[in-house]
Amino acid sequence: MSLDTKFPTEIVELPSKGLLYPEDSPLASGKIEMKYMTAKEEDILTNQNYITQGVVIDKLIQSLIVDKTVDYSQLLVGDKNALLVASRILGYGAEYEFAYGGQKQIIDLSSLENKELKEDSFTKGKNEFDYTLPATGTKIKFKFLTHGDEVLIDEEITGIRKINKQASPEISTRLKHMIVDVNGETDKNKIREFVDNAFLARDARAFRKYIQELQPDINLKFYPENSPEEGVDIPIGITFLWPDA
Repeated sequence: MSLDTKFPTEIVELPSKGLLYPEDSPLASGKIEMKYMTAKEEDILTNQNYITQGVVIDKLIQSLIVDKTVDYSQLLVGDKNALLVASRILGYGAEYEFAYGGQKQIIDLSSLENKELKEDSFTKGKNEFDYTLPATGTKIKFKFLTHGDEVLIDEEITGIRKINKQASPEISTRLKHMIVDVNGETDKNKIREFVDNAFLARDARAFRKYIQELQPDINLKFYPENSPEEGVDIPIGITFLWPDA
């Protein structure tokens, strides 16, 4: 008896619509074909080496992407979040149950909507944006972080903490990787110096808020009773991808 080894797939729409990727990238189509999770992917989810290294989610998503020419390091963080939700749906269905405020909550993950780019905010095929800091008037250019950027940021933060265990450089390190130009200056060392010594806290706060409003992503919010107007983040724990954990 022969078995049909063709696996069912679904097309996942990226929040960025592919508009910020180079034209020669498969990601520029704005869509990713993903296959349904199998026992092979459950092996990934329970792989202790992947869990210890903190790469289990990335290994899972990479395994589910059908087109292996996709450069996973290029994937924008917001697009990766959309693939994470798709991975859960393709593995165990759209219904996600968790506890919040002492009560059971059930979310239909398929109802979550993408937050897309504003049409006048970018140049197609280029992950670069302009922003003027409101307090100082400094003009900067920045990019949205990719998975590859996140890996470099984690490595840098880990290195800093090996030298100084009390250090907490998350915010400044992310800014250093995100900003690509300050008043026309593109030298990375000078940008780092600017972040450390001249980036006012009120400007940094305004900049982070602007990014949050602009960045393409999937809306991972829910609205239980008595929640803030902006909602509450859906908890993404181990049971999100492994309900039996």
